[in-house]
Amino acid sequence: MTEPASTAFGGIALYKLGVLGAFSAVLVTIVVMAMTLPKTAREFVVAMICTVMGSLGGGAFVIRWFDLQHWINDDIGLIALVAIIFVCGLPAWVMVRGWFVYAELRSQGTGFIEMLRELKALVFSKSGK
Repeated sequence: MTEPASTAFGGIALYKLGVLGAFSAVLVTIVVMAMTLPKTAREFVVAMICTVMGSLGGGAFVIRWFDLQHWINDDIGLIALVAIIFVCGLPAWVMVRGWFVYAELRSQGTGFIEMLRELKALVFSKSGK
């Protein structure tokens, strides 16, 4: 049988990670919304949901993949885990914004291949190649 004190501590630590993780997901959403405001309410809702889910799901995946669960026992480790959850929401925002840009360009008659060619030309012309 497990010791009651260690089980209670684990429950409290898990609760703290859940609250701070949700807070971190909301913070990343606010940050990315402030960087580039969505054009429509539909885009705002989709981007917000994808950012929060990317933050929570991606953060949980990274924490599990690198076996960082033991960091929850330390206050500084808990802050680091929250930062990981925060950072994992940023790629989700970029993907959603990219999708909306692609959809807007496609509605104007630009295809996916042409959009990739323009992006490739822009990236490689800036790097000096």
